[in-house]
Parts: sequence; structure tokens; C-alpha cells
Amino acid sequence: MCGRFTLTADVSALQENFPWLAIPPGLAPRYNIAPSQPVAVVPNDGKNRMDFFIWGLIPSWAKDPSIGNRMINARAETLAEKPSFRTAFRRRRCLILADGFYEWQAGDTRRKTPVYIRLESGKPFAFAGLWDVWNAPDGSQILSCTIITTQPNVLLAKIHNRMPVILPEKAYSVWIEPGEADIRKLSGLLTPYPAEELVAYPVSPLVNSPNNDVPECIRPVGSQPINPA
Repeated sequence: MCGRFTLTADVSALQENFPWLAIPPGLAPRYNIAPSQPVAVVPNDGKNRMDFFIWGLIPSWAKDPSIGNRMINARAETLAEKPSFRTAFRRRRCLILADGFYEWQAGDTRRKTPVYIRLESGKPFAFAGLWDVWNAPDGSQILSCTIITTQPNVLLAKIHNRMPVILPEKAYSVWIEPGEADIRKLSGLLTPYPAEELVAYPVSPLVNSPNNDVPECIRPVGSQPINPA
């Protein structure tokens, strides 16, 4: 599961890593993005521009938007089968921009330790996501999304039994190609990111509350990162 993540990079850093993307000015750093909040996405609408969708997929056929609270993640292994995700998998894919994410590691006590995971390079990246449009009875629309998860690599396996799908840069254009896609081809992209390119370290329990959206959330606690060996 991926239940929290960050996007702290400024516009210049994002533009450097996504040179083809139109990014709105004035993007504020986010240190503790939580479900039901707006997240930065690039939908496969052919416009190559960043937009903001609600995190928690609300299928177009849903009677109640509260279903989105249960749809923050979608398992890669069952995308083609689940009614909530199979149409979006074929037609409505997106990049969800991030530069790190959190998982909670069980230990010797009942309390779990929050762990922050990012690229070793420190660069921003993109999760593989799906999106949809829900039409409310009052005529308004809600654009929403979900993060796809997969089996963990050897580093994440020490922390959690799932990890979000981080797409390599070469896969961005394939994932957000407009229109209906060959899901067999896309399924090959939904694999664990290489462990050797990630860094993971314990952080403060501050991140446990979504009200805490501050730089202290990503600061290491202790001096030792988690070793995949």
C-alpha cells in the first residue's frame, strides 16, 4: 500500500526532469500528501500538462463519491479484472508526480516506524496511476486518481509487502499515450523499481498525522539508512 507521499521539488527541478511538461507556477512543496487531497497528475489526454486530481479513484459509475476513500491504491496484478479499474487501465492512465513516499515498518513493539523512501539521486519521479471523472448530481465533476502498487523489491520487502509502481522515464510516454491501449504491453511496465536506485530511512512520527505537512516529516531519525542486504 502507498498511503502517503511527497512532492517537495520546486518548479525548476520538476521542469528539468519533465522538460516536455507544462507546469503551473507557484507550486508549493508538499511533505505529507494524504488520501482525499489534490495531487499533481499528468493524464493521458494528449495535452502534456500538470493538473490536480483528488487522490482516491471515484469510478464514473459510482453512486457515492465516498468510494474513493477505499480506492487510493490499485493492485497491478488485478487491474484487468476489477470493475473499478479495468476500463481506466485501458483508457485513462496518468503519471502521479512525487519525489518520495512513506511506508510503516513493523518492529518489536506494537508501534510501527514510519520510513521515507526516495530515489538515491533525489530527483522527482512518477508513479503509475489511473484516473476517472465522476459527475455529481449538481452538475459538477470530480477528477480523481489512484496509485498502482506491485510486489516489493528487496529493499521494500524489509519494510512492507507492497510498493508503488515507479515508472522509468522511458516509460512515461507509453503510459500516458492517449486512447485505448494494449494492456498486455502496459502490464510489463508494472514491476518493482530497482532497489539499488532507492534510499530508505526512518523518519519522525510527525508524518502519522496528515495535519503535519512540514520539512521535519522527511528528516532522518538516526544515522543509518535501511540496508536491502
